[in-house]
Amino acid sequence: MPLLFAVATFIIIVALGVFVGFVAGRRDRQELIRRRLEAIQKAQKRGRDSLELRLIRDELLSGVQPLNRLLLRWSWASALRNFMVQAGMQTRPGKILLISAILALASYIAARHFLHSVLLGIGIGLICSLIPLAVIAVRRYMRLRAFEKGLPDAIDLLGRAVRAGHAFTTGLEMIGQELSEPVAGEFRVTFEEQKFGLPLKDAFLNMTERVPLVDVRFFVTALLIQKETGGNLAEILDGLSRVIRERFKILGEVRVRTAQGRLTAAILIALPPIMIVMMSMMNPGYIKPLFTDPWGPLMLLAAAGLQIVGTALLWKIVNIEV
Repeated sequence: MPLLFAVATFIIIVALGVFVGFVAGRRDRQELIRRRLEAIQKAQKRGRDSLELRLIRDELLSGVQPLNRLLLRWSWASALRNFMVQAGMQTRPGKILLISAILALASYIAARHFLHSVLLGIGIGLICSLIPLAVIAVRRYMRLRAFEKGLPDAIDLLGRAVRAGHAFTTGLEMIGQELSEPVAGEFRVTFEEQKFGLPLKDAFLNMTERVPLVDVRFFVTALLIQKETGGNLAEILDGLSRVIRERFKILGEVRVRTAQGRLTAAILIALPPIMIVMMSMMNPGYIKPLFTDPWGPLMLLAAAGLQIVGTALLWKIVNIEV
């Protein structure tokens, strides 16, 4: 009965918070639009030459006004937003934090009810609160790897377009139309930015922020140097594409030679939780003191911390940057 009362109270509070946030978010949105229009009018009065050309973006970190004001004071909230943009997500950071809080509270209540341990409840709550961030990190990793694989084709297409006599910006537009995501989307954003008045240099620098890859930095640096000093752009793009493909070839050889080490690391990482599950199924009485003894939860938390540290070290060893 106390558990049902706690869950019902939690649901009612969340519902009231969402309703209040929706009403406050609409007011905050209207205020943001009003400030944008004022900024545009002031820029027009100053004149086009004195205008610092930039795209106006949504500055809201959360639809809930109090949470948005709180997040604007913290620098890590902007870093989280950039992290989510790199993952290709349009969700606001405030929503991710609310989901993390709900997961933490729900898992804590469940752990307290079934395991009867405050320490285990706190530990499980903290771990579950990191699930949304882990999902974002995985999506970011997969998206960056997909972009890295498609970048040589984009550079080849741009080089062919320049060699055929098209303008450089036309080549960017062709990449956005003919290639697949996420390469097409990033180049489309870059093309739209320079189309709406942002200098080409700034548009490419924005790309390096949205796609923090070494190959992208090489690409942007080569283009900016060519714009300053001149030269055959088609040959530069062909050489850059060849270098990136050779790097992928070397990376593939490294992954083949380190396959045994990565498999060993995966087995060592998965072994402790698998053993706990197997022992709890085969001999519950043997594993029960870890959950009932006062020192048991402390030992489990210490083991989980050491497991995380060991996982990070093993993954750092077996993943070789090329």
